[in-house]
Amino acid sequence: MSAPIISIIILAVMFLTATLLPVNMGALAFVGAFLLGAVFLGMETTDILANFPGGLFLTLVGVTYLFAIAQGNGTIDLLVRGSVRLVGGRVALIPWIMFIITAVITAVGALSPAAVAIVAPIALGFARKYKISPLLMGMMVIHGAQGGGFSPIAVYGVIVNSLISTTGLDASPTAVFLSSLIFNFLIAVVLFIVLGGRGLLSSRVGHFVEQAAEARMAVSVGARAGGDVAFKGFGSGIYGPRDPAGDGAQEAPSRAERIPQLITIAGLIALAVIALGFKVDVGFVAITIAVILALVSPAAQKGAVNKISWSTVLLICGMLTFVGVLEEAGTIEYVSDAVANLGMPLLAALLICYIGAIVSAFASSTAILAALIPLAVPFLATGEIGAIGVICALAVASTIVDVSPFSTNGALVLANAPDDVDKDRFYKQILAYSGIVVVAGPAIAWAVLVLPGWL
Repeated sequence: MSAPIISIIILAVMFLTATLLPVNMGALAFVGAFLLGAVFLGMETTDILANFPGGLFLTLVGVTYLFAIAQGNGTIDLLVRGSVRLVGGRVALIPWIMFIITAVITAVGALSPAAVAIVAPIALGFARKYKISPLLMGMMVIHGAQGGGFSPIAVYGVIVNSLISTTGLDASPTAVFLSSLIFNFLIAVVLFIVLGGRGLLSSRVGHFVEQAAEARMAVSVGARAGGDVAFKGFGSGIYGPRDPAGDGAQEAPSRAERIPQLITIAGLIALAVIALGFKVDVGFVAITIAVILALVSPAAQKGAVNKISWSTVLLICGMLTFVGVLEEAGTIEYVSDAVANLGMPLLAALLICYIGAIVSAFASSTAILAALIPLAVPFLATGEIGAIGVICALAVASTIVDVSPFSTNGALVLANAPDDVDKDRFYKQILAYSGIVVVAGPAIAWAVLVLPGWL
């Protein structure tokens, strides 16, 4: 049996194992890289480890460390409170403010499950209070998180852009970001219309900010537990400011607390300006700002290192190390030749999008992006089809399916369903909607981003 076939079998076993069992796919990928490289290819361990993505490791750690500090010192809560004030008392704007909040949180560096874990309890609390469809609110949160997830300083964006930067293909971080943002926004518009949003246009509520505080505090034990399981460190104890009385009233932040928050906001702005405007490495800038914030407020950053998404760091670093061994095995060239031999580049691009969507609905979107983009590179390098369009379509197709109840985001929304909602019916609604997205999403992304050939 040839090395490419063996490597494909190992990859399939890895995905199947990670889907059925609670084992981090990054750990499996390191094992797969060792077995494929050392046992079947005769590689030295130093050669295998040469594929470890050190730069991306620093970026993932730096960005998630910075976000953990921003969360710990109350900056994220401050941004949420400021955002909900903007809607006044208009109920119809509540789903949209939740979409915007999660988009902003992921765009500045949070992982999608972290943003959903923060915002979903708030959004679904509003859904119960103001008779808004919980499916609408939950999906608005997820699509908002995915919409912001491909900004050049977000984790998804960093991963995709880092992979493309080493290939020699045309790259456009702005196109990838805007494709995801616009695509998810348009889906949100359709959801808003179909799931009763128009009926909310005439509804208003009083004391919106005060009731927002109640929604933030009224998080069920099950919802908190769901957040802990899905994204340890981000899912509990973060839904609101201090509430010493236990009645939903908020204690105003002191001057000592407000200063670190303002510095954090300035740091996030500086990250965007320095990393994007001056093309300085995102990882070094993020971790520098994080250390400055830690020095400014040592108490607020306590435990932030533990809140770094180490599971995601392990996942992506393991997968990219394995992908490096796949290159040594000739697997990427083998798969790309098979795709190219179809003789129909557009059909091949559609097939890649569907593979990404179907696998991602049950497994990690980050992992599938890390696996599929390198496999598609030689095929795209032929120039028969626009590389930017295919990358944008693949990014969209592989992440919009995170509405699935089998994904972390979908599971978080399901776990945070209000007590008066039939959980079994809500699960079936999410499942039906995710089925529609898996079937229609890749085709629409392909038709819009690849077929016209404008990217």
